[in-house]
Amino acid sequence: MHPILNDIRLVTFDLDGTLVDSVPDLALAVDAALAELGLPAAGEENVRDWVGNGSLVLMERALRSAIKAYGEVSPKEVPDGALLERAHVAFLDHYGRDPGAHTRLYPGVREALDALRNRGLILALVTNKPYAFIAPLLEGLGLAEYFALCLGGDSLPEKKPDPAPLRHVAAHFDVSAASCLMVGDSRHDIEAGRAAGFRTLAVPYGYNHGEPVHDSAPDGVVESLAELV
Repeated sequence: MHPILNDIRLVTFDLDGTLVDSVPDLALAVDAALAELGLPAAGEENVRDWVGNGSLVLMERALRSAIKAYGEVSPKEVPDGALLERAHVAFLDHYGRDPGAHTRLYPGVREALDALRNRGLILALVTNKPYAFIAPLLEGLGLAEYFALCLGGDSLPEKKPDPAPLRHVAAHFDVSAASCLMVGDSRHDIEAGRAAGFRTLAVPYGYNHGEPVHDSAPDGVVESLAELV
């Protein structure tokens, strides 16, 4: 096993950009929501840089970009609360119809989860994705059996990069922070893990707003989760 797992009892994973590439489905839902408002599509490349802070922030970024695309002829300036709420509701509706249609596991994920589970480690999931979408995705990909606890971005008042969700997981299983590892793809995961007192491990292939995740100074980086085996 990877040395970063020494003395670790609980491993908490991020979802989007760490275990699964969900951007194709997220982008379709974002563009469908924008179309309902008569705004131009964002496209998958942009959405890939906007993911990570939950669905409301995702739609706020999409709206700001779409409105800016109109330039000075735009009748709108920045998304007000009512417009953002409409866009967010539309996004949730479109995404909820089939959140896993085009979402795929990254290479090495299942092998890593199997190995960690077989070693007797507790596995948990902490994502900023709304909780309602977690089960359909995990079940569709055959991952539901691996996680003893799942938290979404709306499960607690706080979400990553706030450390509260990670502290909640550690307390739930009565495991000290020093025996916990946070695995993610973005600075939000690393910041949350560090603030919670967890060891941190990053993967460089996910979504980090176009920034190298190495810059967040995680305790370790692996090119594939298969390296944990």
